[in-house]
Amino acid sequence: MTQALTNRRDFLAAIAALASAPAAARLASAADAPADKRPNILFIMSDDHAAHAIGSYGSKINQTPNIDRIAKEGMRMDCCLVTNSICSPSRAVIITGKYSHINGVPVFNTFDGSQPTLSKYLQAAGYYTGMIGKWHLGSDPTGFDYWNVLPGQGVYHNPAFIENGKRTKHTGYCTDLIADFSIEFLKNRPKDKPFFLMSHHKAPHRPWDPDEKHKQMFADREIPEPSTFNDDYAGRSDAAAEATMRIDRNLMPRDVKEKPPEGLTAEQLKKWKYQRYMKDYLACVQSVDDNVGRLLEYLDKSGLAENTIVVYTSDQGFFLGDHNWYDKRFMYEESLKMPFLVRWPKRIKAGSVNRDMVLNVDFAPTLMAAAGLATPADMQGRSFLPVLEGKTPADWRQSMYYRYYHYPMHHRVQPHYGVRTHEYKLIYFNKLDQWELYDLKKDPEELKNVYSDPAYADQVKKLKAELYRLKKEVKDEDQFADKLPKDTQ
Repeated sequence: MTQALTNRRDFLAAIAALASAPAAARLASAADAPADKRPNILFIMSDDHAAHAIGSYGSKINQTPNIDRIAKEGMRMDCCLVTNSICSPSRAVIITGKYSHINGVPVFNTFDGSQPTLSKYLQAAGYYTGMIGKWHLGSDPTGFDYWNVLPGQGVYHNPAFIENGKRTKHTGYCTDLIADFSIEFLKNRPKDKPFFLMSHHKAPHRPWDPDEKHKQMFADREIPEPSTFNDDYAGRSDAAAEATMRIDRNLMPRDVKEKPPEGLTAEQLKKWKYQRYMKDYLACVQSVDDNVGRLLEYLDKSGLAENTIVVYTSDQGFFLGDHNWYDKRFMYEESLKMPFLVRWPKRIKAGSVNRDMVLNVDFAPTLMAAAGLATPADMQGRSFLPVLEGKTPADWRQSMYYRYYHYPMHHRVQPHYGVRTHEYKLIYFNKLDQWELYDLKKDPEELKNVYSDPAYADQVKKLKAELYRLKKEVKDEDQFADKLPKDTQ
């Protein structure tokens, strides 16, 4: 209760401080600005959609024409990274602009909805706010004029939704229903206010249940295996071998949905499981793509497209057989990299591509800046609005801090933290006291751990210094002091 009251006081104080600040640092007099001049914001997020299963990111396994349209008419971000690669924590980071250890959701903790959030700031500035689909933060959404969310993970077929506190079961496919409800929100919104809508899909989260329309879409196709499909984890820490999310060992009967043919060798069974997994995963993605198309079409027909920011992202990356894994959690690239496509006709050049390093902790400050709001002092992210406009600041970040906590539940991925630059990635598995270093230019697939290579000794020293600088910067240095590596104590 005390913490909740403190969070409310902090939020009210932040609003008051912004309102009384000089013009350049204020809420930009949002309440005084004509609604039609402030952009609408449609934030579409899927769950576990890997960038390498999106056409505009060069997918070799599927096509996503509607999602790709956002990239074609806006910008593709090639270095958008998650700070903690797991569902609920990433969602909490996105809505607060704060790292996991600050917002209170390092694993699957219940989100304290009394704290300041992106939706509350936009709502206070006059936006009509909505949250539809997968919330997955334990508590009811706050800061939204309208919400209609799945309970927990939700289900794919005939799901229940909780609409402003009332639970109702619906007939239909979850992905279609979320798009239906999102379009209804847009139709029924107050026409004198800009809107902020978070439209969050369950798909393509496990257990990957396609709808009838797409169920057989990939049935006759052989999905190419990733080049790291047979990674043996040689030279890594013990964490990779311990993780229980392997295609060959850990996919369950519920995941593959069929009994495998009799008489398969171990290698053949692994390949069979991969095909079953990927065909259902990609069919779920296809439904998401179709429904993104429906939303874009509605914006076009209703005359909203020109003044609406459209974002397509996922809550983190995902392994699609890479390193013989499904799921996420690790700091390796497939899990770390988030897709982020954004269209804003008035401000973002069509067909542009950006490689600057942006993080999910930056989403809230960026959308607030687009709405004319200053970044609150306690938000840890930084607006990348200048980046979207092709004006990257000279002091833009060149490194990022990552931390994963959830062990041993679900997949036995060891806790770890690390630093990534554009050239290197240093990972520390703190319970194991083991390190990994990857030269991302020479080894983009992260197959060779060079931490003990004398040629990288100077680089290790520099990266450790940067790691601890970042830990201090994000205020993650005190509560975990007992887990700092031995060579720094």
